[in-house]
Amino acid sequence: MNSEQEKRRQESISWDRSAGYSDYYSILAYFQAQSVLENTQGDSLLDLACGDGTITAMLSAKFKRVVGVDASTSHLIKAKGRCPKAEFKESLIETFETRERFDVVTMLNILEHVIDPVLALQRAASFLREDGILIVHVPNALAVNRVIARIMGTLTDEYELSPYDINVAGHRRSYDMRSLVDDFKSAGLEVISTGGIFYKMLSTPQMDWLLRNGPWADGSFGWGRVGAEKEKDWKFEFCRACYEFGKTRPDDCNVIYTCAKKK
Repeated sequence: MNSEQEKRRQESISWDRSAGYSDYYSILAYFQAQSVLENTQGDSLLDLACGDGTITAMLSAKFKRVVGVDASTSHLIKAKGRCPKAEFKESLIETFETRERFDVVTMLNILEHVIDPVLALQRAASFLREDGILIVHVPNALAVNRVIARIMGTLTDEYELSPYDINVAGHRRSYDMRSLVDDFKSAGLEVISTGGIFYKMLSTPQMDWLLRNGPWADGSFGWGRVGAEKEKDWKFEFCRACYEFGKTRPDDCNVIYTCAKKK
C-alpha cells in the first residue's frame, strides 16, 4: 500500500470520539493525558497522530511549543478548533519531515493502526532531542474486560479484532505489554518505563451507559460508605479510582503505555 492509498484509508475511518460512547471516551482521553503529563519533561511536544486534537488540547498547557500531525483532513479541522495554540501538519507519520526536534513525542492510540509499527516507532524517535522521551499508548488486548468477554464467550480470544475494531476504528493488530515492548526493542529504542491506564471492568458500551445513567448524584451507587461527602463528584471519583488502581495492575488496564528514549 502506497502513501496515497494509506492516506485515503485514514480519511475513511469513521470512528469519532464524540459520536459513540462519548462519556467513556472523554474520560479515557482525560486520564491518558494525565498519564502523559506524569511521564513527561521539557517544553516541546510533537503529537503523532493527533486525531481530533482532544488529548493534544489537554496537553497543550504544559508545553510552550506543540505540533500535531495527522493524515486526516477532517480530524485536523477539529484539532485546530480545539487547540488554537498548536501548529498542525497534514501527513502520515511515515512521510512526515521536519528539522525540529522535540522534548516529548507522543503516539497515542496509533501504533495499532499503522502498516509497520517498528518503522513508525523509528520515525517517531527520529524527531526526539537527545534526551527526549517517546510515549506510546495502545489498547490492551489483555484488559480485564476482554478477559471477561473471552470467558463469557463473546470473544474467541483476547487478541481477536472485532468488525468494529477493523472497520470503524481501523485497527490492524492487537497488543499486550510483551508485544509492545518487543516492537520497541526491534526499533532499537531503550524502554525506560511501562504502565497501564484505567482499570476497565466492563465493555465500552456498558462503561458509557454507567457513566451516563448511573446513580451518581444521590450517593446510592453502592460502593462502601456513602453520604458523608455528597458534594463530591462521585462519577469522577469512580473514574479517578479506576485510574489510580490501574497503576497497580497495568497488565489488566484498558490502555498500556511505554516510555522510551534513543540509545
